[in-house]
Amino acid sequence: MRDLNHDFKQLGQRNRDGSFQTQHDRESILSLAANQLAEGGFRLLRAQGLRTKHVEHLVNRWHAEQISAGTFKNRMSALRWLAEKIDKQNIVARDNAAYGIADRRHVSNESKATELDGDKLAKVSDPYTSMSLQLQAVFGLRREESIKLRPDWADRGDVLHLKASWTKGGKERHVPITSETQRDLLNEAKALAGKGSLIPVEMSYRDQLNRFKAQTARAGIDHVHGLRHAYAQTRYEELTGWKSPAAGGPTSKQLSPEQKAVDREVRLTISRELGHEREQITAIYVGR
Repeated sequence: MRDLNHDFKQLGQRNRDGSFQTQHDRESILSLAANQLAEGGFRLLRAQGLRTKHVEHLVNRWHAEQISAGTFKNRMSALRWLAEKIDKQNIVARDNAAYGIADRRHVSNESKATELDGDKLAKVSDPYTSMSLQLQAVFGLRREESIKLRPDWADRGDVLHLKASWTKGGKERHVPITSETQRDLLNEAKALAGKGSLIPVEMSYRDQLNRFKAQTARAGIDHVHGLRHAYAQTRYEELTGWKSPAAGGPTSKQLSPEQKAVDREVRLTISRELGHEREQITAIYVGR
């Protein structure tokens, strides 16, 4: 292992910021950055030796590779995290516009919702993976949340309480239990997990995550994040009384002033249920 790769790995191990998935993604990005810097001729570089020129080298390469705006922003976020940990924040510009990085296109009225196919679900032999998938669909959970969830602990009667250590960004939240389908599934999850999580006692989170990926791939289940989109669109219709733009409903411009007020409150509600803070983020899920 090169010295720079080793330095980056050590920084990650000493600083467990964010969820497991966030840490994993950051480690992958920094490993890529270290490899690409070596390929660019910076062969004896150490983490503390990073300079603005190294960041600019990476940015220029990524521009040449024409990576997406979303991928670019994720990589820059990892570089800013790194710069903070080595106490050299000034080597990375605070604004992505300084590097000519285009804004990510959040607003789209093309639905990305996916439904959980019963025939494909039946091909999932691991009961824990099957339960996690179903919980993602009916509660709008992220994959990591659906695996780490302790159903018995999380069941608070009228809400599902998510512990901070399970969630992206470490923010606890509540998801309302509003249907018999949710209640019945949660009871099944409690029967399966007992007092524990949806990770078998003999396995780690990483083990179960790998099994989840293998099981869903074998069953032909992909784009599981689309289950959250479907949840958001269903909740939007339940709370407003009309379909979301992404599901074929009226766009924001077509709403009356009264409907726009309802639309905004519902979007804020859905944003909180999904674990976000901003109303604007709901445009990704329900359109605009």
